[in-house]
Amino acid sequence: MKVTVIVRLKPAILDPQGKTIQHSLEQMGFSEVKDVRIGKIIELNVEGEDEPTVRARAEEFSHKLLANPLMESFEIAVDGR
Repeated sequence: MKVTVIVRLKPAILDPQGKTIQHSLEQMGFSEVKDVRIGKIIELNVEGEDEPTVRARAEEFSHKLLANPLMESFEIAVDGR
C-alpha cells in the first residue's frame, strides 16, 4: 500500500528556512506571502494485509524515525489501491 507521511515543524518551533524563503519572495515582489513553513513529504510502499495494520505500522515508524516528536508533527495517508 502507498503510505504518504507529511512531516511539519510544530507551530512553536522557529523555521529559519521558511523565513529565508518568505524574505526572498518579498524581495522578488511577492509581498502577499506572509508566512512560509517548510516540511517534508515521504512516500513509502508498505506491505500489509489491511489499511488499519499498515496505518498503525506507519504511525510507529513515523514516530520512531521519520519525525522528531519534540519538534515535528506528522500526518499519514494510506492508499490501499
